[in-house]
Amino acid sequence: MPANPKYLTQSKWQRFLKITAAILGGYFVSVSFHLALASWFNKTNVVITMAFSGFILWVALMIIAFLAKSGWKIWGIYLLLTLLFCGIMYLGQTYNPITK
Repeated sequence: MPANPKYLTQSKWQRFLKITAAILGGYFVSVSFHLALASWFNKTNVVITMAFSGFILWVALMIIAFLAKSGWKIWGIYLLLTLLFCGIMYLGQTYNPITK
């Protein structure tokens, strides 16, 4: 049974934005989230956990990207989340440095 055309994205530009947000944006958010966790907690445990939870989070973010009405809005949200997690990562490396 084909999808109802009124629910499909008509603009090729919006479709391109959603696809790239799903693949690249979701990946950036997933990796930056786990790196932010690794800067505050035990890095070995976070990296091992990331092997599984990273893919689950990435797939969830892909689904959310395709449910969004605007590709620009989802790209903005994903970039803001990535910057937020990078800021948390920076603070984690500043206040919780590696001591060996």
